[in-house]
Amino acid sequence: MRLRHPGGQTVHLSYCTNVHAAEDFAGILAQLDTYAVPIRERLGTDVLGLGLWLAAPVAAGLASDVAGRQRLRRELDARGLEVVTLNGFPYQAFQAPVVKHAVYQPDWSTPQRLSYTLDLARVLTDLLPDDAVRGSISTLPLAWRDPWTADRADACRHHLDELARTLSRGERDIRVAFEPEPGCIIENTTQAAELLADVDTDRLGVCLDLAHLACAWEEPAEALRTLREAGLPIVKVQVSAALASADPRADAAVLGEYVEPRFLHQTRGPLGLSTDDLDEALATPGARDEPWRVHYHVPLHAPPVPPLQTTVGVLADSLALLAGGPEPLCDHFDVETYTWNVLPPTSRPGSPAELASGIASELFFARAQLTALGLTAQQGVTP
Repeated sequence: MRLRHPGGQTVHLSYCTNVHAAEDFAGILAQLDTYAVPIRERLGTDVLGLGLWLAAPVAAGLASDVAGRQRLRRELDARGLEVVTLNGFPYQAFQAPVVKHAVYQPDWSTPQRLSYTLDLARVLTDLLPDDAVRGSISTLPLAWRDPWTADRADACRHHLDELARTLSRGERDIRVAFEPEPGCIIENTTQAAELLADVDTDRLGVCLDLAHLACAWEEPAEALRTLREAGLPIVKVQVSAALASADPRADAAVLGEYVEPRFLHQTRGPLGLSTDDLDEALATPGARDEPWRVHYHVPLHAPPVPPLQTTVGVLADSLALLAGGPEPLCDHFDVETYTWNVLPPTSRPGSPAELASGIASELFFARAQLTALGLTAQQGVTP
């Protein structure tokens, strides 16, 4: 969806398709009909934005196939769908039975990560609407924290320099956004400012995931100040909320319902708790003596299993700073709740139609947050 900021800028709101398992061209087209079109119709909008996720094999195939890219663009246009942003964090098999640490491989110390991201840039160049100011690709925050060596750091720097050089020669303005995440080399905005110093900020910047921001216990205003003072642009915002518990000791049984085998759920507390997964936090002596925020993306519009809470308050405060000023600090906002299919059974959609309905409700919520800040929905936009 497109919204108009009071300052005159177009702001794009989309949903990320990494919640779907499709990893080939036919599967991608099927997910457009199964989910994206019904979501657009529920929202009553002429055009729905997608934060498209393409697994590495399909991205490589499309990057070398002009006709395939043109066909995908036509298929999107025919359905009232548009793409200004891609999610390039998961490489492939993101909805496999077990993902965990595999989502961080290959990382930016490898040529495979560079090749994948450049493939995405080639694809996005042909998918971008003609009137779009720019495109964005979100990616992992360099690597998981361990193992990390000087040689790997040097390789990362080499690949980021090559990435920026190649993007600068492109036909369209495509920018890559590094997404701080707990447990990674770049966990928070302070580390982003340190480790992305001296990158080409015309091409590279930060993807601010609002659930990750909350799990790092960062104050939104301070985080944005850190990025501004470092000169790092916010290329993309992932509109997401994390699971929260004010009293993990009392909530332990309910928290246990969110333990699952597919994704990592890094758990952090304001007094020092730092574990790589929720089950580890539950088993750590003394961990329940402070509040928890859990890297578990939960539906924006719906409360979790009581008495658990979410970090929607952090989301709202962040959006007010990002979009509520005289001009937006970012123009790409992507709702990214990839965990719908691993929620506790009572919260999990039971059919594709229920999942489409849930995603539409999240987009209603996100759009309402933005329109409350003065943005207005645009209609009649031709893809």
